[in-house]
Amino acid sequence: MRTCLVIHSQDPTAENLMGCKIGTSPTICNTNLSAVRLETTKMLLEPLNRLKKEDARLNLTQGILEGVVGEELGVLPGMDSIFSVKAIEELVGFLGGSVGGKNHTKENYDIIVYDGTSTEETLRIISAPEKARWYLKYFRNMAEKTDIGRLTSPSLMKLADEAVKLHGGSIGNGRTSADMWDDVDQNLKKASAAFAEQSKFGCYIVMDPNSRISVACALRYWGCAIQAGAQISGAFGLTRQSCMLSSEVTENLLPLPFAFLPYLSTDSPVEWDVTLKVLDKDVQNILSTAGSNFRSSVKFDSTKKSVTLFMPGFDKSEIKLYQYRGGSELLVEAGDQRRIITLPYGIQGKVCGAKFVDRSLVITLR
Repeated sequence: MRTCLVIHSQDPTAENLMGCKIGTSPTICNTNLSAVRLETTKMLLEPLNRLKKEDARLNLTQGILEGVVGEELGVLPGMDSIFSVKAIEELVGFLGGSVGGKNHTKENYDIIVYDGTSTEETLRIISAPEKARWYLKYFRNMAEKTDIGRLTSPSLMKLADEAVKLHGGSIGNGRTSADMWDDVDQNLKKASAAFAEQSKFGCYIVMDPNSRISVACALRYWGCAIQAGAQISGAFGLTRQSCMLSSEVTENLLPLPFAFLPYLSTDSPVEWDVTLKVLDKDVQNILSTAGSNFRSSVKFDSTKKSVTLFMPGFDKSEIKLYQYRGGSELLVEAGDQRRIITLPYGIQGKVCGAKFVDRSLVITLR
């Protein structure tokens, strides 16, 4: 039997649904199911203590940082998502190591389920590693090519490196600023690749198939997930009554596999063992074959010198294209998300036309 850990992020209904008291460390709800609640106020103390320890060694703030009381610091907007990623990394290790030196993979969870604050915020988390690489490139350029950057960046990099400790080792090993810049970039690249790999990271659309609005939102989130750097593995319909739009929904979601989930009431704790047994074969197949339904969202055609972008949920008027650096890259903006597509050498050039065909944007270059 597989074991599962459900990570809840500030969900007030979680305890009633899970049927157990959820704390800040994994709590066993039944034989194969555990749950944990993320509390940012507690999670921000550890990196602060690491920061203080390294500051005491470097004497960068001349003791001022030592006077900062962690318990007095509140949570600012955006911190919940940042520390959620840190907590997931400690459990999953998608960077190939463990942030902050911790690693809970010894718990042997086969599946980690993240219950985020909202769909939009979860999409931001997925896209964060690749977007952070864009910022990193410019910060590194300023650090290496300005006087103030060359003066301050080595100490600041060492301080930040020790606070986050992505490389899992000690900084007292002759690592240069360039080494640390490279490490950060490689770790962000690993995280971005992990989100894009369906066999490791599965995204699923859940909707009410009787509601055209819910179906339309699901299709748009599908496109937004692709823009963020993830692939949707399947779609589920959650409804209390028989679906009146079943064939239409299935057609709109092609080539995604689609199945119905039993409705779960939050009025009382769910009997998970019973619920799992009543899942039909279609649901089980979708959950067990994540990654087998992969469809590339980008296709290059060197003969026609074109790029085809699969973008469900959008129409042509919502998509904006930009080009910089001589036509070697294509920046695509849609759904409040941006992504950069590096063009192969054979089709690099300026965009000269675009048309929308079967939920795909076909772009020609010259």
